[in-house]
Amino acid sequence: MDQEKQKAITSLFEVVSSIERKWANEWNNHNALGFSKSHILILDYLSQEGPKRPSAIAERLKVTTGGVTVLTTKLINAGFIEKTQHATDRRASQLVITSEGESILKESRQQVSEIINNMFGMLTAEELQTLRTIFSKCLLDVESNRPE
Repeated sequence: MDQEKQKAITSLFEVVSSIERKWANEWNNHNALGFSKSHILILDYLSQEGPKRPSAIAERLKVTTGGVTVLTTKLINAGFIEKTQHATDRRASQLVITSEGESILKESRQQVSEIINNMFGMLTAEELQTLRTIFSKCLLDVESNRPE
């Protein structure tokens, strides 16, 4: 790889890292709920897809089932999700979002929307699409080259 391209990649990495830090700081500053993005992703997944086994959540979030246990325990204790028995397999449990969880999810979606608009609102629709296309291409390449 030539030196100019390497410099450009390094510079891009620094910008993306700064955006990621800024996004995390914005989330932490505006997140009165005390939940991480992963908690909100779990609530959103259960809201969109219905009851799911912890293994399905782990696969969706690309974390271990142990990680899901840690995340969901906080949500269960807060009353935002419930652990129930699977309808057809009594040995298996599944997680389901509660009405309180739906309410918190709605609130957090508003917070996320504000953060996203603060971060990317100055871009045109075309610039947003270009950025999405580029990041999607990078993600697809990284995921396809990941050893199994």
